Amino acid sequence: MQTSAASAMSDFTPGYLPDNRSWRTIGKTVRTLLLVSLGISVGLSTLNGWKIWPVTFAYTITYTVGLWLINGYMVNWLNARMPWTDQPLRRLLVTLLMLLGGSLVVIVGVQASFMVLYWHQSWRVLLDSGTWGDYLVPLIITLIISMFLHSRSFLLQWREAAIRAERVEKENAVARLDSLRRQVDPHFLFNSLNALTSLIEENDPARATRFVRQLATVYRYVLDSQEQEVVTLAEEMRFVEAYVFLQRTRLGEGLQVEISLPPAADLEQLLVPPLAVQLLLENALKHNATSQKQPLHISITLDAATRQLVVRNALRYRRVPDGESTGLGLRNLAARYAFLTSQPMTVEKTETEFIVTLPVLELE
Repeated sequence: MQTSAASAMSDFTPGYLPDNRSWRTIGKTVRTLLLVSLGISVGLSTLNGWKIWPVTFAYTITYTVGLWLINGYMVNWLNARMPWTDQPLRRLLVTLLMLLGGSLVVIVGVQASFMVLYWHQSWRVLLDSGTWGDYLVPLIITLIISMFLHSRSFLLQWREAAIRAERVEKENAVARLDSLRRQVDPHFLFNSLNALTSLIEENDPARATRFVRQLATVYRYVLDSQEQEVVTLAEEMRFVEAYVFLQRTRLGEGLQVEISLPPAADLEQLLVPPLAVQLLLENALKHNATSQKQPLHISITLDAATRQLVVRNALRYRRVPDGESTGLGLRNLAARYAFLTSQPMTVEKTETEFIVTLPVLELE
């Protein structure tokens, strides 16, 4: 009886149920369990006599459901705390131990319940060496079937991890190319060269020299960060300062940027995707008008308690030419964050401000 119950697990052990299963899935699973148990009990009753069919069915359904539940919840618990992709060997050993222990508890528990409550035997019979085979055979069959299904779970998780890594790489590649395209965009270069020309004509060699150095810093950072998934917040902010200098040289008092962050040394342990802050600054400049009378205000602050970087800008709407804004920047950045952390990037728009909150990762 126990061996038949173990065989029924081939369709219903680990893997088994999705974490967020619907009531429809539960109903379908229960119906299937009943049908399988009914089929097995009918087969056994054909061999051993129909008089014991109710008992055979009770044994079968109890073993099937018990082994299915304990293995299913065990896998869900292990998947959440010890994924196959982190430490496969350790996961395998823990899985074997929990599988043996959990299945043995179910087998002994069911056997004891029927012997004591139905057959009215003493519980001491459970310790008789003659009954050990009743535990060993179903345990071995359960182990074989469950390990096959655990292997399937391992392969599925490994494939999912590979797909996720490929998606991360794709998102990063798209973001890097998009960022590089924006920085080498003729408009940016044209505006920068115009600003440099003005400095030369004003006979201000000191500012012109600094402008060239900051322009080189911007392009160097864009090129150097192409292959990196994250950079320190200190690096990103040094790049942002260079970028802001170029824009303020061009726009003058029409752009007001307030940066309120801890000392650079404290930012070395914090990480963000490269060009994340610059993308938000560029979006603000692209979609808002700037003027000496009505400057565009942008602030960058760090909430040290929640580890969140907040970038907000005043709304000064201007018409963006067709083709200049694709809307991909924020979506790409949100997708990159989704693969780096469970904390989402948030975007909020009020009547007067546009606010983006970026989670800041910590260096482990």
